[in-house]
Amino acid sequence: MTEADGADGADGTWSDESEFTVTDTQLTGADTDEETQLAQPVLAVVGRPNVGKSTLVNRILGRREAVVQDVPGVTRDRVAYDALWNGRRFTVVDTGGWEPGATGLQASVAAQAELAMSTSDAVLLVVDATVGATATEEAVARVLRRSKLPVLVAANKVDDERLLAETAALWSLGLGEPYPVSGLHGRGSGDLLDAIVEALPEAPRDGDRVAGPRRVALVGKPNVGKSSLLNKLTGEERAVVDAVAGTTVDPVDSLVELDGQAWRFVDTAGLRKRVQTASGTEYYASLRTKTAIDAAEVAIVLLDASQPLSEQDLRVVSMVVDSGRACVLAFNKWDLVDEERRHQLSREIDRGLVRVPWAERVNVSALTGRAVRKLAPALRTALASWDQRVSTGQLNGWLSDLIAATPPPVRGGKQPKVLFATQAGIRPPTLVLFTTGFLEAGYRRFIERKFRERFGFEGSPVRINVRVREKKPRKAR
Repeated sequence: MTEADGADGADGTWSDESEFTVTDTQLTGADTDEETQLAQPVLAVVGRPNVGKSTLVNRILGRREAVVQDVPGVTRDRVAYDALWNGRRFTVVDTGGWEPGATGLQASVAAQAELAMSTSDAVLLVVDATVGATATEEAVARVLRRSKLPVLVAANKVDDERLLAETAALWSLGLGEPYPVSGLHGRGSGDLLDAIVEALPEAPRDGDRVAGPRRVALVGKPNVGKSSLLNKLTGEERAVVDAVAGTTVDPVDSLVELDGQAWRFVDTAGLRKRVQTASGTEYYASLRTKTAIDAAEVAIVLLDASQPLSEQDLRVVSMVVDSGRACVLAFNKWDLVDEERRHQLSREIDRGLVRVPWAERVNVSALTGRAVRKLAPALRTALASWDQRVSTGQLNGWLSDLIAATPPPVRGGKQPKVLFATQAGIRPPTLVLFTTGFLEAGYRRFIERKFRERFGFEGSPVRINVRVREKKPRKAR
């Protein structure tokens, strides 16, 4: 059994032929309508670095979503989360630390925060109550007073009664009553949420949301160009880009219109290590990347075509395959690839990517925009395969001819027989074979290869599970 075959633990046994029809009927209603994304008002959370914005965001959400660590500058992109309070749904946008006059990477982070403020329906300014209003908060307050948006001030880190008096000084910002809260302990969060819900409009300013876009995860090792590709696709500086590897920490999602169709792209943190061996922000970023893959329908695995395939690249590919998601391999930085490198890359692909010969491949350049429009057809092909099903009659007719020509290898002196087969699921396509004996991993791979030759399924993993007939106990004479 290959890793993918047994990933969902669906191998087992059978004893009654009535089970053949049970798995076949599982297909009924397997396709669900895409969820319609309802328009929700947007709250932007802004403030200086390390005032506890992400901690407070997690408190508002009631779950740990935003990456938090006790060092400044962990959050860099603007990241959207769905929140619910007293029956009201709204979107919370966490931002990086905003500082006027910032340069380099911090200037890009500040630009994301400014854009979040300009596209939101209300703003929550988070201030460290233990420090008070600084020149940065006063500068932010001047910008917010001109914006004509509802603004709330959260005096964070009020962990006990002694700091309550300090919050009164924040009236000087001219943004109304400051709300004393503790993002860490939850103190005052209920009152703040009530005020947020009251300040937000019933519907967002920009109500023309797109319904049901397919979800695409951008994954790959650090500095392979994921954020640059997202920016090229959106036509704006949607994600913070810097030459420093590991710039993206939180998943960043964007609605992208590509080839006349809306897609929801999620830029993820680059995976350096296995989740078990990562630490700090890298650990939580790895968890969120895995969650983003699981929440997606198809993953674009970015590989640096100008560099040899690495163990990190193969680990990312394995993560996508094990998740059962459709897959597109995008070889980025193609503008740096010469003829000699193309020959080397071809050999590396044959040797290193043997597990995904079925994946769609596109050669792109996020820097120049080369062939990025070819991603849409590749995504459609992969998703069509992911949703594809083969009728039971057609499957068994094909399988009978295949087994007659090439029967399974003998195991333990007996040759197993395949009595019946059905496609028991989609997303990913899953075949169940009812047999009299166990099928070797090599023979399963043979069946999968022939199955793809006959029915396609380009861009999607195919799982093959085996149900072995239970041996009936001998009756005593």
